[in-house]
Amino acid sequence: MEVNQVQLEAIVKQVLSQMQGSTKPQTSSSTSIPGKAKVAMLTGTKKIEVKEFDLPEINDDEILVKIEGCGVCGTDVHEYKGDPFGLIPVVLGHEGTGEIIKIGKNVKKDSTGKPVGLGDKIVTSIVFCHDCDVCNINTEKQNLCESGLIYGLIPDDQYHFNGWFGEYIILRKGSSFFKVSDMSLDLRLLIEPSAVVVHAVERAKSTNLLRFSSKVVVQGCGPIGLLLIAVVRTLGIQNIIAVDGDANRLEMAKKMGATKVVNFRDYNGLDELVKAVHKATDGGADFGFQCTGVPSAASNIFKFIRRGGGLCEVGFFVDNGDTTINPHYDFCNKEITLVGSWTYTLKDYVTTFDFLRRASEIGLPVEELITHRFGLDELNQAMEVNMKQEGIKVVYINK
Repeated sequence: MEVNQVQLEAIVKQVLSQMQGSTKPQTSSSTSIPGKAKVAMLTGTKKIEVKEFDLPEINDDEILVKIEGCGVCGTDVHEYKGDPFGLIPVVLGHEGTGEIIKIGKNVKKDSTGKPVGLGDKIVTSIVFCHDCDVCNINTEKQNLCESGLIYGLIPDDQYHFNGWFGEYIILRKGSSFFKVSDMSLDLRLLIEPSAVVVHAVERAKSTNLLRFSSKVVVQGCGPIGLLLIAVVRTLGIQNIIAVDGDANRLEMAKKMGATKVVNFRDYNGLDELVKAVHKATDGGADFGFQCTGVPSAASNIFKFIRRGGGLCEVGFFVDNGDTTINPHYDFCNKEITLVGSWTYTLKDYVTTFDFLRRASEIGLPVEELITHRFGLDELNQAMEVNMKQEGIKVVYINK
């Protein structure tokens, strides 16, 4: 076929155009991307406002995610109440999940090496700095990265879309994230808090004190404590004692795998409570998990543990004040092994996916932990419900 000069120039122009277009971020053809989008921004103490911003173009190393939902965490509530981290103004929300609708050409795989593309459902983890001593020397302790970022705890900047309490979120270069398209929305909303719990259990396992026969006490039956009970149960441990002051949460603890429950409101003072826990554990727990953010509870749990036992402190992700223990009776005389737990590593996420699947297989109804759902303009109400402990797991759903 003969091609004249005009046709040749047209063909070359078309090929060059296609080549240039191939270097741009991929955009979902089935999803219309608006020019503007909304976020729920914490602009002052106990004041969340819905704001609208231009949705910026992403570069070759970034991802645009359409948000489906996000859990409300106790850390969000602390920031909402008093800005202890000094983040205001900030778009909160770090327990989120959504769908990739635009992806930079340099982003090929998630943090486990799975290929990713348009339409995939994802969750995020920590954005590591890759520059501190932990990142360079002790990669097994990624959770202690000195300058790591967590979406939902990034002060407002030129991106604006930095948290999961919004319609869209932009994932920056170097973000750790995971493809979870095979999970339901409710399960995906529980991944991040489950990773916190999985990390705590891994810390506990490092003491070599968790066995099939162990008697384990879990103090505090909020979302973290209830998920922790479920994780311990999936390990095959059957003697799990839950301690809390809310009858409804203690009933949920039974569904998650607790074999006995102790309501501290039924007892007059610490001595009676300790006797009740010792009776339930036949002389004291082999291991305990402290899942509240209450200083007095952190002190009390030492008295629930038998001599030679162990304890993992999970509950203090913000400074809620000091507590008192007796170093002789609570610690040395018992020779307790104590470990702390802080957020999670990437490896913990992989274990978390297995936990959630295993929990479903053995009939633990973890999705029932989600009791309240709120829209973008209802997040002040969501925070108040969470603070009043009217439900268990409160979540934002992008309607």
